[in-house]
Amino acid sequence: GYFYKAINTMDSMIGYKNDRYLYFGRFAAKLDDVVNFIPARLSAMLMLLAATIMPGFSGKDALKIYQRDHKKSASPNAAQTESVCAGALQVQLLGDAYYFGTLHKKDTIGDGKRTVTPERIVEANRLLYGTVFLGMLLFCSIKAWILAVV
Repeated sequence: GYFYKAINTMDSMIGYKNDRYLYFGRFAAKLDDVVNFIPARLSAMLMLLAATIMPGFSGKDALKIYQRDHKKSASPNAAQTESVCAGALQVQLLGDAYYFGTLHKKDTIGDGKRTVTPERIVEANRLLYGTVFLGMLLFCSIKAWILAVV
């Protein structure tokens, strides 16, 4: 747990590209990509399941947008759950952003059938809680199976 958090914090603090931290920051960012590769995809699959079984979400759009947009990020992991969420909520996420006063053109994720409103934030939280619940069920089941076998 501590090692993972240290990697994540290092990426957050110095993982961006600038002259001062170019090589050290790049290492931090790539290491974070490696340790989050499986968790990001597992989280996306759990979120997709939650969007499919929970009322008020579009599991069909979640799958469609995931398949189309899950690689639309500089990070190999970021758009995994973002694309599922955008599809489930039927909103458009990401797009152009300013970093240190410079505009960076970025792809959008999702179709934007609905607008982003405060209600969508509440819905996103509900989707998150459903995803966490499914994750807890999965890992508790795995632990129970391991304990039964051993």
